[in-house]
Amino acid sequence: MRYLLRPTRRLAIIEASLIGLVAALASVLLKVSSGWLGGWRVSISYYLSPLIALPTIGFCFGFLAGFLVERFAPEASGSGIPQVKAALAGFPMSLSWRVAFVKLMGNILALGSGMTVGRQGPTVQVGAALAAQMSKWVPTSPEHRKQLIACGAGAGLAAAFNAPLAGVLFVVEELLHDVSGFTLGTAILASFIGGVVSRLLGGGSLELTTELVKSKTTFSFPEIPSFLFLGALAGIFSAIFCQGIFLFLKFWRYKLKLSLPWRIGMAGLLSGLVIAMLPIHFRDNTGLREFILTGDANWSIAAQAFIAQFILTAIAFSSGVPGGLFAPSLILGSTLGYLIGLGSNYFFGFGTPTTYALAGMGAFFSAVSKVPITAIVIVFEMTTDFNLVLPLMIAACTAFWVAEVLMPRSLYDRILEWNGIDLDKYKETPKQGLLEQLSATDVMQRRVETLTSKMTLDEVVQAFSKSHHRGFPVIDHGKLVGIITQSDLAKIGQRLLDFNTTLDKIMTPQPISVEPKTSLTDVLFLLNRYELSRLPVVEGRRLVGIITRADIIRAEADHLVGLQTGPQPEPSYIVYQTRSPSTGKGRLLIPLANPQTAQSLLQIAAAIARDRDYELDCLQVIIAPRHTAPSEAEIRTTKSRRLLRQAEVTAKKWGIPIHTQIRVAHDAAQAILETIKAEHIDLIVMGWNADKPTRGRIFGHVVDTVIRQASCEVVVVKLGHSTSVNGFLSFNRKIELTKDQLTFNRWLLPTAGGPNAQEAIQLLPALCKLSNDCEVRITQVFSKSQSLPDTKGLEKAAKFLSHRINHPVITIPVCAASVPDAVIDIACKDQCDAIILGASRDGLLQQAIKGNIPEAIARGCNCTVILVRSV
Repeated sequence: MRYLLRPTRRLAIIEASLIGLVAALASVLLKVSSGWLGGWRVSISYYLSPLIALPTIGFCFGFLAGFLVERFAPEASGSGIPQVKAALAGFPMSLSWRVAFVKLMGNILALGSGMTVGRQGPTVQVGAALAAQMSKWVPTSPEHRKQLIACGAGAGLAAAFNAPLAGVLFVVEELLHDVSGFTLGTAILASFIGGVVSRLLGGGSLELTTELVKSKTTFSFPEIPSFLFLGALAGIFSAIFCQGIFLFLKFWRYKLKLSLPWRIGMAGLLSGLVIAMLPIHFRDNTGLREFILTGDANWSIAAQAFIAQFILTAIAFSSGVPGGLFAPSLILGSTLGYLIGLGSNYFFGFGTPTTYALAGMGAFFSAVSKVPITAIVIVFEMTTDFNLVLPLMIAACTAFWVAEVLMPRSLYDRILEWNGIDLDKYKETPKQGLLEQLSATDVMQRRVETLTSKMTLDEVVQAFSKSHHRGFPVIDHGKLVGIITQSDLAKIGQRLLDFNTTLDKIMTPQPISVEPKTSLTDVLFLLNRYELSRLPVVEGRRLVGIITRADIIRAEADHLVGLQTGPQPEPSYIVYQTRSPSTGKGRLLIPLANPQTAQSLLQIAAAIARDRDYELDCLQVIIAPRHTAPSEAEIRTTKSRRLLRQAEVTAKKWGIPIHTQIRVAHDAAQAILETIKAEHIDLIVMGWNADKPTRGRIFGHVVDTVIRQASCEVVVVKLGHSTSVNGFLSFNRKIELTKDQLTFNRWLLPTAGGPNAQEAIQLLPALCKLSNDCEVRITQVFSKSQSLPDTKGLEKAAKFLSHRINHPVITIPVCAASVPDAVIDIACKDQCDAIILGASRDGLLQQAIKGNIPEAIARGCNCTVILVRSV
């Protein structure tokens, strides 16, 4: 089922259709409910005294709307569009069923109270919230989820205005600023369905296509100056209107200091009082707009409507009422345009007030919302009158330009800033982040251990016991058919299945997978969505690699520390190699460079290899000039072969199979990684020079790169001062191989009792075999503030080691302010020969950013330090 729900264009079409349908149903519910409640309020005012009925209803419904918002969803206050913009910009703004429901009920109550706010802005937030909730049901990447939220917002606007084109343009112009094919396609589909369903179910309450209105629209070229004047006036008044909103915001917040229910209740009370004293047309906002547009109003009614709407809308909106500015902007624009039309007709003898009223609607809407194209299309879709196109464009564009000069930026952005949300700080620029730039093929592991579906349960258990992997893809005839993980084995253990049961009966069929071109953003989302640790990478059904969380973390860490991202060096070239019979259970790689330290590193590597029944792979890297291909470089291998022969002698003494090779490369780290992949290495032991720190690195370029990118276990060794490590540079001076070996009689194991130390504990028994008489000290550093430190983890580790080694194990709990200082102090006081520390790959990367404890210990003491990193 999860395979069928992977993000595809087909799924996106289904999602957009459902979002459009749900947004339309919510819009129709809001339209019908608010219309019924508003009609009830108007009818009550006919039977009771308006001065009593309207203020009372305004206060009660306003208070209830404020209580719902404050108690259940504070995000539902205001118009809702700023909240949607914040969510799309990356701010953690909640959009859910709860927000949608509270917004819906709050807006119904606000409109029923008689406050001069609109339902279109809330419908945008309701659509976006419903889309955000639905996007959580399917595996959707963060970028695609933003597109779905924007589609929900566009569908809500389209359903509210019965204007599908306006919904699409609003998404592009105001919300996403994105015109990609995928964004446009989903927005068009959602807005189309939202507009059609709303028209079928809710009627055309905002349609202005009646013949009475269309017959009164005219336009002639001499009227162009009048429409320019209308646009300029709309821009000026819209700037004053927006500034008035902020003045009232300050008044509510700093002067009255009332809670949200009381603020909205007071705004409803004031609106009811004012409307009760105005003519009867003002009791119904929709009726008032139609009364103006039909040309039946005189200049006095139009002027009163403009002033009343101007002040009451600013008061109501600034109180935090769950209502929008779209409808009030249209009424303000229509009354302003109507007044200009009356003046033009009176002084110049041409033009009809209705044409100017419609053009004024688009002009004021454009200036307030800063979406001129959307404003033009909304009015055109409501009228379908081509005579209005040119007047609309002139007035709307002029109003937008004037308003932008007087009050730059969108009102919604300024409201967000007023509430302490800076969109520039949270805005996510698409396709610019590292996870968007890289795809699965850039970081995946191409060498993948696989199983076949006909393997028995017993064989599968053996495969897990011999490998460090926590899961295996299941392949049949070169195609991915399933996956098996340790979690699956744990569940199988509870079912008591026969060990002859085949893998195809217990594996997870059709696993979640990704394609090579899938961005790391989508990969990370799927990993988090299904709580996975790895994902197969397939072309068709052919397995081409596997990608884990650690691979993504490595890529980000390399980016943070500034590793080279330019052209990669050419592959290394093998110029010499020897082979022994492959009789071991695994492979251990040891890169050798310095003859003075080779014997000690071989000593450590051989002890581990013999304990695990591994074969040894010894590598010598010769650096070629950058301008010369490794295969064409002139090199001498005499000294390198001498060093490898010494390694062969040591391996023979220990009875371990050994393979050797010399590689010519531009970069030592790359040569080591290529060897790990080519030879199927399970563990690498490498030296580290702690005396020469490199700026921007933790352990140096070579060691840092191997730690982050190696697909096997890594053991990093800083030898004590009896020898010196010169890294992985090719030696160019004659140095005789020393016969001296380090002694490891006293071991120190710092532990915090967590999983990271377990890696070191598992390795320590093998290293203890380097000495016949050794002691092991286990220490745990506790904070000084802990009066009774919990030493259970320390005792558990000591008990485990006591059963694995025949040497004394001493526990040392310590209270100190600094972990590195405490460990170094114990090592010096007890004259320890070696310290062994465990850290997972993720832990190392976090330490690399926030301060590396193992690195600080290694630099601060003279004894040998061994650092173990798991896969």
